[in-house]
Amino acid sequence: MKLVLPLDDAGADLASVGGKGASLARLVRAGLPVPRGFHITTEAYRAFVSAFRDEIGPGDPERTATLFAGHDLSSGIAEEILRAYRALGTAVPVAVRSSATAEDLPEMSFAGQQDTYLNVRGDALLDAVKRCWASLWNARAVAYRDQHGVPHDEVAMAVVVQELVEADAAGILFTANPVTGARDETVINASWGLGEAVVGGHVTPDTIVVSGDAVTQATTSDKTVMTERTPAGTEERPVPDELRRTPVLDDAQAVELAALGARVQRLYGMPVDVEWARHDGAFALVQARPITGLKTQVEEWNDSLKRDYLWTAGNFGEAIPDVMTPITWSFVQLFIHEAMSGSAQPGVDLIGNIGGRFYLNLSPIHSAAATFRVKAWASAIEDVFGKIPPGLDVPRVKLLSWESLKSAVPTAIRVRRRARQNLKGMRAFLATAQQRCEDLHARIAAITSGRELAGLYEREIEPHLITASAMLEAAGRQGGTTLLGTRGRLRALMGDIDAEAMLTGVNVDGELASLGPVLGLARLARGEITREEFARAYGHRGPHEFEVSIPRPGEDDGWIDAQLAGLRDLRAGTEALLARQEKAREAAWARFAERYPGKQAKMRERVRRWNAAVRDRESTRSEAVRAFWVLRAFVLRAGELTRHGDDVFYLRSAELLDLLRSHTAALERVPVRRATFERYAALPPYPALIVGSFDPVRWAADPDRRVDLYDSRGITIPVGDTVTGFPGAPGVVEGTVRVIATPEQGERLGPGEVLVTTLTNVGWTPMFPRAGAVVTDMGAPLSHASIVARELGIPAVVGTGNATMRLRDGDHVRVDGEHGTVELLTRADDDQTA
Repeated sequence: MKLVLPLDDAGADLASVGGKGASLARLVRAGLPVPRGFHITTEAYRAFVSAFRDEIGPGDPERTATLFAGHDLSSGIAEEILRAYRALGTAVPVAVRSSATAEDLPEMSFAGQQDTYLNVRGDALLDAVKRCWASLWNARAVAYRDQHGVPHDEVAMAVVVQELVEADAAGILFTANPVTGARDETVINASWGLGEAVVGGHVTPDTIVVSGDAVTQATTSDKTVMTERTPAGTEERPVPDELRRTPVLDDAQAVELAALGARVQRLYGMPVDVEWARHDGAFALVQARPITGLKTQVEEWNDSLKRDYLWTAGNFGEAIPDVMTPITWSFVQLFIHEAMSGSAQPGVDLIGNIGGRFYLNLSPIHSAAATFRVKAWASAIEDVFGKIPPGLDVPRVKLLSWESLKSAVPTAIRVRRRARQNLKGMRAFLATAQQRCEDLHARIAAITSGRELAGLYEREIEPHLITASAMLEAAGRQGGTTLLGTRGRLRALMGDIDAEAMLTGVNVDGELASLGPVLGLARLARGEITREEFARAYGHRGPHEFEVSIPRPGEDDGWIDAQLAGLRDLRAGTEALLARQEKAREAAWARFAERYPGKQAKMRERVRRWNAAVRDRESTRSEAVRAFWVLRAFVLRAGELTRHGDDVFYLRSAELLDLLRSHTAALERVPVRRATFERYAALPPYPALIVGSFDPVRWAADPDRRVDLYDSRGITIPVGDTVTGFPGAPGVVEGTVRVIATPEQGERLGPGEVLVTTLTNVGWTPMFPRAGAVVTDMGAPLSHASIVARELGIPAVVGTGNATMRLRDGDHVRVDGEHGTVELLTRADDDQTA
């Protein structure tokens, strides 16, 4: 290693020139205005102390300082330093700054722990260098290392020598507000003279806040002292009266300086503080380091703050159970806009993001049912989104204004026409969607430029998502209220058990997409299909299938292995359950024919259309999810091409397209959004129902928090002591409770145990054949748990609201899927009859 290096040397890294030196080298190489200078490396330090290294002790700073002062530099080291100094000019005044190898790191600054000497000239430079080296062992530096657990034997000292700026003004700027943590504010401290008065805290400087390209705040202080050069070095002198209350910087200079700070922040990829100086109107940067101890700033992802609504995590919230990254949320908004094209109404927010999680606003739907007094609507709402607790006063929205009616009627007509038109093309879409997605995957992987990838997204990827979403909307609108009433009609005619049996068989005339993964796993286990074939057909389906930052099962051999292990003793289990349910179905139809002679054909046709509608809805949803797998491939490729890796998950779709076209401004928002995501992702899942303003962090900190309902109005509806819900699938089973929080814990579920959880989606399906019964907090007759459990003949009670609050691992219960009840027989902890 060399003893002296040029300031911009490519080899000037932390180990060779310390934190301050490495930072300055980086600034110079980036073309930022830095005073001329050179580095005296850690090799020079080690060579100097080699003669007395064993005598240095961290417990005696005064003795150590005497040791350094009492040894002369070797002629070789001295000559190298003086040669570099003479290259700056004859007797040029310089600043001599210590630069330790544990200094200016993101987690530790060491600011002010070692020494700096200003206005040094000639041979005095050598003495200043020795004093900088000795300051590695002063009491402040030793105590700081002890505090942060930095071993003393592992640090070494370099020295930075720079031409001293004959500053008329100087100070510090922070590219993030050090008080509030705001990343969109640059805070500048400025005073007259050299910067030591500001750094040392000897003067109250002016404070200027810049946001964007404008000054938003400016405070002019009474600046009483300033640091100036003298023949003997520097000293503090009074500020002339005419300057004491005069602003050091005008607005244009502050904005110019903030722009320099922004360049440094982009270089570091994080907020920094920068020491600056000004001479004859030109700015110079003399030091930069990451800001340590900066308050973590987060964004507010919380649509519950807009006004009092009733929000539900049911239905779509079950399909999208995760805290969403910003890129996923932007795709989900587009998906919902097309899959629920009537959702955009003036003054009404039908969908929302609460703490990063998807919620749907039920207030407009309940308001419409109440306003127009259509009882069938209320029943349909429960079938899709789940029950509203008795006694809950649902906040209403005004629907009968001229503006809302003027918009609602044409919207309803447009949506109906659009759905009817899309239904004509649905079969062709379903027949080609898988191959279309595979082609897009291949084309994404082959693209080599960001602009080309952005173009592919706009021309083909986004249009495919829009088409898939529109097809889901069309499939969900088949049959209208006739089909929505089929289940209720059958239950009235035949009772709950026979009605539920008669509604099964969705899988007979074509594969039910929700059952596809578990049926595919059974075929894979028997060797009927290969892993590649399974991944092609079902690899897009999983518990986190909408969140594009999470790998899909088709990308993860470990996921497939884990599911196969769970089916090891149940390879024929799914088919056996379906066969058993077929017998129950035909027996129920025989009883119908006996009870209602001549009406069987008409009712079978109605149920066939019911089943076809359910199957089409699940198939189109599956293809929309497959489109999200394409979106994941697109985002991953964007991260590769832009070399910003997983930062791209914290951009929105429009921002990502800008980045692909080399516009990088949005990257400044990534640290805040990443911190926001991590904050919300660390919290437990929020309540199924939320009324009014909801603070996820405050709720999570409440030991008495409820997972069924949160009402900001302070209205308390007691948690039921009994566990009741919708009859999801009939049958009575007694078994041991296994409370499962996430599908990743699925191996905990033993054969025949009662699966109790908050919600399920298709990623949970492989667990169903192993379960004796299924009980969920959330859900409705048309939810995933109901449909799959009904098809497999597994008793299920869904939408209980309180199952995970009332039941514990090891409890023994009786699940009655016909009546929607769960009876606690014995507690796990006392083995006593409940």
